[in-house]
Amino acid sequence: MNIYPNLILEALTEIHYPAEKQNIVESGMVEDDIRIDGNKVSFSLISPKQNSPFMKSVVKASIAAIKRHAGDDCEVTILVKNRETQPKPVKSSPIEAAKIVAISSGKGGVGKSTVSSNLAVALAKQGYSVGLLDADIFGPSIPKMFGVEDYRPELAIVGDRNLMQPAEKFGVKLLSIGFFVDPNNAVVWRGMMAGNAIKQLVEEANWGKLDYFLVDLPPGTSDIHLTIVDVLKFTGAIIVSTPQSVAIADVIKGIEMFENPKINVPILGLVENMAYFTPEELPDNKYYIFGREGVKRFAEERGVPLLAQIPVIQSICESSDDGTPEVLKNPLLEEKYLEIIEKI
Repeated sequence: MNIYPNLILEALTEIHYPAEKQNIVESGMVEDDIRIDGNKVSFSLISPKQNSPFMKSVVKASIAAIKRHAGDDCEVTILVKNRETQPKPVKSSPIEAAKIVAISSGKGGVGKSTVSSNLAVALAKQGYSVGLLDADIFGPSIPKMFGVEDYRPELAIVGDRNLMQPAEKFGVKLLSIGFFVDPNNAVVWRGMMAGNAIKQLVEEANWGKLDYFLVDLPPGTSDIHLTIVDVLKFTGAIIVSTPQSVAIADVIKGIEMFENPKINVPILGLVENMAYFTPEELPDNKYYIFGREGVKRFAEERGVPLLAQIPVIQSICESSDDGTPEVLKNPLLEEKYLEIIEKI
């Protein structure tokens, strides 16, 4: 039987430290140092307390779980470390960028990735050097929006390191998990696996020196958000929402997540997407099909900047499907994104 790291992690999710609700993988007790040599497996467990008497039983249970998953002939070596003795890493951003901006949404379907794509291209049109990371692990759409679904990153030698080379289109450097997975298959990963994939896209890529590094986050609040915030030192976050109340209720959760003292990322402002619909044949008419100015009112009540109100334009959908962001073709839309750029 082939043994691989994810098999080991899956086995260890069965194990709990006494009195802990989370398993030892979720609680961060499994060190990121799994080594596999044939049927030999070794890694470290971090004890939550100095010389904890419970660690012997945790180690024993871990070995038994791995053997159940990998076979009785598997040889398992586990080193126990004390959490108090672990040196605290000095936080420094692996990305050399003047501004690192998270683009988030409380719920899916509000056009967050469309806003991310068009904002990145609008910044590039203004002469800025821009990188865009598609961190939406479970629904990566940036490759299609830029027409680079078939791109497969090659390795570039930078100093003494082999780094992934981002795609580049419309002046924007791009990386997405979509470059590495079959678009016809669902990505079924545990949180730790998804988090490690995001870290690699940040830390092991040749992004170069940038003016803006935009991160298109998954919708909602999850451990992916916690991972990326831990890896990058964000300048601030933009939250995208449609005007209706059900979407704004989730915006509140997003703001509270970023304002949490453990995360502490400033809110640069809100974008009201799909704010109204204007038919091409009636350019002076506005139809508020998702409610009227809900995000604007919320921004005023909360004291958060409203960066722009972006209308529903039929050609936005068509442009997203054919891989050409609409901001390249529509002067009205470009004007809206210039508003955002000026305010951030």
